[in-house]
Amino acid sequence: MADRSLRGIRLGASSLQSEEGVVFHERANHTYVCTQCARETVMTFAADADVPDAWECRTCGAEAVLRVGDTVAEVDHSGDKVARTHWDMLLERRTIPELEELLEERLAQLRSRRGGDSTRLSA
Repeated sequence: MADRSLRGIRLGASSLQSEEGVVFHERANHTYVCTQCARETVMTFAADADVPDAWECRTCGAEAVLRVGDTVAEVDHSGDKVARTHWDMLLERRTIPELEELLEERLAQLRSRRGGDSTRLSA
């Protein structure tokens, strides 16, 4: 075992793999222009990849739109979903009068547990 030691190699410092026989996939550069700061970002994708029409700007985080030649691509936001909040989901199950009734029931229960002093909770 000792005669097979790795002498002269710094372990972890260099890779023993080579790029011999590796065929790289074709690539294409696409330019995105930010709608806020007008900064151009060049992204590299595979040549046969579906390129998105919009990308997030690295600088300001706004939407950057794909530039094809001298024109900027149109981004269709009609299919985007609006994020639902907890309040929106609650209103799908209950109405405002039902929620007010539930609130009064819970407040009455808390008041009875605390000894019936309703002036402390209502103020």
